[in-house]
Amino acid sequence: MKQDLIRKRTPVRSLLSGALVSCLALGTSQLAYAQSTAATLRGQVGGAGEGTTVTVTNTATGLARTARVGADGNYIVGGLPPGPYKVDVVADGQASSKELTLQVGQTATLNLEAAATAAVTPQGDAQNLDAVKVTAPPVIAETKTSEVATYVSQAQIRALPQASRNFLAFADTVPGMIFEQGADGSTRLRSGAQSANGTNVFIDGVGQKNYVLPGGVSGQDSSSGNPFPQLAIGEYKVITSNYKAEYDQVSSAAVTALTKSGTNEFQGQFFRDYTTTDWREATYAEDQNGGTKVPSSEEQFGASFGGPIIKDKLFFFATYEAKRIERPRTVRVGDNAFNQADLTPELAQYLGPASAPFEQDNWFGKLTFQANDNNLFELSAKIRDETEVTNVGDGPNVPSYGSDKSNDSKRFDLRWQFSNENWLNDLHLTREDDSWSPRPVTFGPGYQITNNLINQADGTAILNIGGGPDFQDKGQKGNGLQNDLTFYGLEGHTIKAGVKYKDVEVSSLQRNPASPQYRVDYYENRDAGRDTLDSFIPYRVQFRSALPGMQAGAVTSKNKQYGIYLQDDWQVTDRFELNLGVRYDYEESPAYQDFVTPPGIAAAMRSWPNVQNTDYDVNDYISTGSNRKADDNNWAPRLGFSYDLTGDQRHVIFGGAGRSFDRNLFDYLALEQLTTSFARYTYNFNTEAHPCAVGTGTCLAWDPAYLDQATLDGLAAANPNLGSEVQLINNNLKTPYSDQFSIGMRNIVELAGVEWNTSAAIAHIRSYDGLLFTLGNRYPDGSFHGCDTGAQWGCAAFDEPIPGYGNLILIDNGIDTKLNQLLLSADKPYSDESPWGVTLAYTFSDAKENRLSSANTGERYLFDLPNLDGQPFLRSVGVPRHRLVATGTVGFAGFIVSSKLTLATPEPLSAVDCRAGDGNCRFASYTPDTTIGYKTFDLAIEKTFDTGSDIKFRVRGDIFNVFNWKNFTDYNTDYNSALLGQRNGVNTEWPPRLFKLSLGLDW
Repeated sequence: MKQDLIRKRTPVRSLLSGALVSCLALGTSQLAYAQSTAATLRGQVGGAGEGTTVTVTNTATGLARTARVGADGNYIVGGLPPGPYKVDVVADGQASSKELTLQVGQTATLNLEAAATAAVTPQGDAQNLDAVKVTAPPVIAETKTSEVATYVSQAQIRALPQASRNFLAFADTVPGMIFEQGADGSTRLRSGAQSANGTNVFIDGVGQKNYVLPGGVSGQDSSSGNPFPQLAIGEYKVITSNYKAEYDQVSSAAVTALTKSGTNEFQGQFFRDYTTTDWREATYAEDQNGGTKVPSSEEQFGASFGGPIIKDKLFFFATYEAKRIERPRTVRVGDNAFNQADLTPELAQYLGPASAPFEQDNWFGKLTFQANDNNLFELSAKIRDETEVTNVGDGPNVPSYGSDKSNDSKRFDLRWQFSNENWLNDLHLTREDDSWSPRPVTFGPGYQITNNLINQADGTAILNIGGGPDFQDKGQKGNGLQNDLTFYGLEGHTIKAGVKYKDVEVSSLQRNPASPQYRVDYYENRDAGRDTLDSFIPYRVQFRSALPGMQAGAVTSKNKQYGIYLQDDWQVTDRFELNLGVRYDYEESPAYQDFVTPPGIAAAMRSWPNVQNTDYDVNDYISTGSNRKADDNNWAPRLGFSYDLTGDQRHVIFGGAGRSFDRNLFDYLALEQLTTSFARYTYNFNTEAHPCAVGTGTCLAWDPAYLDQATLDGLAAANPNLGSEVQLINNNLKTPYSDQFSIGMRNIVELAGVEWNTSAAIAHIRSYDGLLFTLGNRYPDGSFHGCDTGAQWGCAAFDEPIPGYGNLILIDNGIDTKLNQLLLSADKPYSDESPWGVTLAYTFSDAKENRLSSANTGERYLFDLPNLDGQPFLRSVGVPRHRLVATGTVGFAGFIVSSKLTLATPEPLSAVDCRAGDGNCRFASYTPDTTIGYKTFDLAIEKTFDTGSDIKFRVRGDIFNVFNWKNFTDYNTDYNSALLGQRNGVNTEWPPRLFKLSLGLDW
């Protein structure tokens, strides 16, 4: 008789409030790998009598869990760490044992008989298990979840081509995800129309959110490094929308990953991979520079060890990974309209090859103690150290003008898991300490050599020479507590509730520019016979100086974060399931809430006649220290459903709607204090090509003494407010959030005797309240535009600063995005029993935003318009309309061959359309007229040799961009130009065709 595939439960009204009280009161109850990573085994036992039990034992670690079979024959065992298990059914003194493997996040259904046992795999095929090991496929299509989610398996992580060893790189095999590598080697993961800031990564249930800097994940802002050692990652799940209530501080995609643990067997792995200049093709820029390749190399190496300290009780796992990179860079003039042949010999010598080195060391360790079947303790630590040279080449920055950056992270997690028959509890005590600290490669004056022939007022940089401007020190450190409690004892319901508290100190030190930066009109100096840097006379200087009695460019805030949620997964019938959840988050940020606008600035703004009759109220930005409060309206309801059409989980309709809140980055909130304590000054020098009235405002006669920082500090001390920029935040700042809606269907279909997991979903996501920086200056009549012709573009009031100060920048909520997506996927998982696998992920995106580049680069400044009111939504920059990622893996004769193909239509580029006249320009996006905007095909071949011992030797070769396709990034976006759409640069996506050799040992 065919067994039912899902546990039958009687619909009962869920006691949500009671569950929440239990969660808060207990604080310590079950072996729950957070629900996001745990596996669950459920089903029916046919012929079960009173007292029948099901015991599930992890054969690698000895961990055992027991559940009683209900009167209706149903059982459920939750919170199981993924791995191999033995299932024992005991009825009337008779026992039978079966084996299976559970994967991360899998909900497997295993129907049994109290006597002759039968089973059903997660795909629903009945099998006799008396002598058969049931191994779940590497990637389980969790058909009954309402989340828009896809799994990335260990088989994919080990086999697929990958250059960076950033485990997040495999997330782009998921529809809706994009993993990008910038020209500087930095990587980021983003989803839909939002920037990478909206993502969050959960490691063993603990969020890795960056509270200060962009990038979403801690340590991933402008970094070539990896957020976590890849050897330590088991499997992970990617949720692009409609996550359950346990997920916080995320508005786009959530990634939840499980780390490896030690077992009763000693196991280890060593690897080293390497590539060098001779193993790659020249970049297009190198070809255009005579074909000489800049010396480059990339080396990655590491090892992992794991095993028992006390069998079945105490285990260890440790890993170390390192990365060493020398990447080619090309210093070139930054203005395509400038003829580099016009450069003087002194400047021309800076053009050509350059290199940007990078080093990273990444450690992870874990101790696991199984005190008994009810108590498990884990202590894990991650330590990451990296240094990197950035902002060099691929443009006008010469090596001395670059940044020397350190990017370090320490994370610790002490975990106590307690279990009984119906309760699962997961308690975490965490510690984090992350810092990001770029410094100039060279300290000293910096020179921005500009081409002012086209824009006489302020030209485009030809070369940037001397000391760079980048001097920062930003980070977060503090402690956290979170507790997740799951209750299985109520028929028809799985109830989960959780609380979270964090006390985190966030800090931002920013002294940009670190040294004075001088703008030099190249043609003015050359025509005057001055042809060396020492003889150049600048027309402008920008520098920073501390205001009297203020801390020099540093802000610290002791933030407190609170979160609470309740989730009920309600099996209404055998086929219909509801996922009901609500989450609430609250954060106190004293640096923002307790800030007092300096009295001088407040008085100057209130008496400023230009803003007495304008489009905003200055009092909305003047803080008294008591008129700001934290956003306390962050309620996030989440609703999902799934309906099994045939009752065997092979054809399931799913959908959902929900709200999710992110957070405002402290990097932005700190600017208010930074600009009012360590002011940025701009002074102009009276030159022939840039005349100004000496003694008026900030106009000076040039004197070589102004090359000395002390002289400039004297200028600032004599008039500390003159020319100093002021940035002020709205007193009623809101938290960014997104509303998400989805509907779709998952199927398990058989083609030519092979089962495929397929999914088709439509998602609609709206994000709101991203931060926007606008110019607060106004003309005497209160208008933003001051052109006599009535033009509404290019006439902003930059020459109307706050009386006695500099320009005013206002910070408000204002950036919104819209996204409609079609998400299609199909996969045939790889396994030892069926050693070939295929994944297909297609995404159609209709992505729009009201501030171009906010999705792609995080651009937040708007100075051509007073605000975004009434502005049209335009196609999002950096989001292709069509994207396809296909992978394939096959194993034979000791070989594993894998491949990855990525195709995408052209990404829209940010542009300005002035065809209606210079005074009537408008923002626009321009999409290059090519069928394929991005394409690459990667291939990997690995051979494993049996050494006759427990040690196996691996040799592997990866070829990236096999066909050496050129993915150009620079196009003319001037709608007034006859060259619109034509390539106007030499930059291409990295890499060119490149070979990497890997050697490894497994034991």
